[in-house]
Amino acid sequence: MIAHSVDDPLYYLHNFRQVLHWVGQRYADLLDRHEHAFLTQFAELPQAAQALLVRMVMRKGELFREDRLDYAEIGETAAALEPLLALDWVCVAPLLDLEQLFALLRKDELVHCFADRLSQPKATKGRLLAELQPLSLAERRLNDWYEGTPLRIVHWRLQPLCDRLRLLFFGNLYQDWSEFVLADLGLLRYEQVSFSLDSRALRHRDDVDLALALHACAERLELGEAPGALLASLSCLNSANPWLARRRARVLYAIGQQCERLGEWSLATEVYQGLAHPQARIRQVRVLERSERWQCAHALAQHMAEAPANALEVQALARMLPRLARKLGGPPRRRRATVVEELIELQLPFETAGQGVERAVRDHLQNGGGEVHYVENTLFNSLFGLLCWDAIFAPLPGAFFHPYQSAPQDLHDDDFQLRRTELFEACFAQLDDGRYRQTIRERFVSKHGLQSPFVFWGALNDTLLEQALACVPAEHLKQCFARLLQDIRNNRTGMPDLIQFWPEQGRYRMIEVKGPGDRLQDNQLRWLEFCKTHAMPLAVCHVRWCEAAA
Repeated sequence: MIAHSVDDPLYYLHNFRQVLHWVGQRYADLLDRHEHAFLTQFAELPQAAQALLVRMVMRKGELFREDRLDYAEIGETAAALEPLLALDWVCVAPLLDLEQLFALLRKDELVHCFADRLSQPKATKGRLLAELQPLSLAERRLNDWYEGTPLRIVHWRLQPLCDRLRLLFFGNLYQDWSEFVLADLGLLRYEQVSFSLDSRALRHRDDVDLALALHACAERLELGEAPGALLASLSCLNSANPWLARRRARVLYAIGQQCERLGEWSLATEVYQGLAHPQARIRQVRVLERSERWQCAHALAQHMAEAPANALEVQALARMLPRLARKLGGPPRRRRATVVEELIELQLPFETAGQGVERAVRDHLQNGGGEVHYVENTLFNSLFGLLCWDAIFAPLPGAFFHPYQSAPQDLHDDDFQLRRTELFEACFAQLDDGRYRQTIRERFVSKHGLQSPFVFWGALNDTLLEQALACVPAEHLKQCFARLLQDIRNNRTGMPDLIQFWPEQGRYRMIEVKGPGDRLQDNQLRWLEFCKTHAMPLAVCHVRWCEAAA
């Protein structure tokens, strides 16, 4: 797709036209006759009407004051509206309820409307609304609320259709039209991946309906709707599309968490049972435990221990099984303590606390020798992303389906690595023969600033990159990268806060920093254990603050 400069006052219209062309070309078989008609009729509209339509699509809501639809590049609003009125795509006399009226009118206009009903006309709009709401006033047109006003309210009526087109283009409803603006400004840049016409996230009309329904369920959950009602809606929302199945699992998992918060243990158990989510079985044991069904919880935990699905389960079971055994009257069993190879105890001046404990430790260690960087999860993820760029952005069928993707859509699928086995093997082979350094350097330059699920451009610079390539052995990088691929969602977090290099000696160590009262989190403990297993130098630094001496 062609990027349009925001210096062009109609840049947003050009972008919208490209989306319609893209959808019409790749998803024609998924459109109904109304959607096909929209594509045809939009193209036949005068430019001013097209531009005004897109302005409304890009704004929040479906109701607009006509006097707020004033754009220099469009010209007279009333004239631009006429073709849209003729098609019945907008109306200018919609019924408005009290809340909608308050959202559209200024306070002085509202006081004029309700002069005889307000006891405190100088109060805030919120208080005025609260005073009128108990009257249960019926919805009516603006002229019936505000007699004699020349103002017109424009109701844009095709937002659901345009949301469906946006879903077809992006494959989700979380990306919106601002993506184009950010891309046009150069603030977001994307890898250009070639894909065929059949590279689509949504392959059937039913897929589109299901994606919209899942999005609606997620929104209803955020608004506080009861979990039982949402589960009833989801019960008939199933698909063989793995992408949609994963989305459905995420919504269900969120509903399960809400059930836990509400103490609805039976419903939470029902949600988690058999759910294809990496933490579902862990939560199921926890729910059984919290509802005091010790025997069921212990039996499920033992069953999981026979074949843990991932490192999260291994770690969680190490806590759960001893605790459940005690509940059932078994002997106390001490959990294995985490052994730290190197422990650093620091007392730092209280006045340095303002910069954050990690940066305070970085500055202290820097003064003692070596080069120290605050990297947390950024460095090893970025090195992996640069080395494996071609594998990550390989144009596999269904991985990429529009030009504004920062990651392949199957990034968290179980077969992500399997589908790219040869490509990742080729990348890892460079760690064996030494070519990886040059590849990473070249990608750092050639791909700089492009969106990536792994590369943190703002955290990288030439110095950090060169020190990492010189001091971190290839074998350590290989082990870290392999662990990332085992569970991308969970393993790309929890890495140590700092890294210290001694370039003249060609060595390094990682440092996890903990301030007063802070403790190691589960994902950090997993990285700690991993580093110990593979003899990677890692220290844990505990910090206490002290007042400066008088």
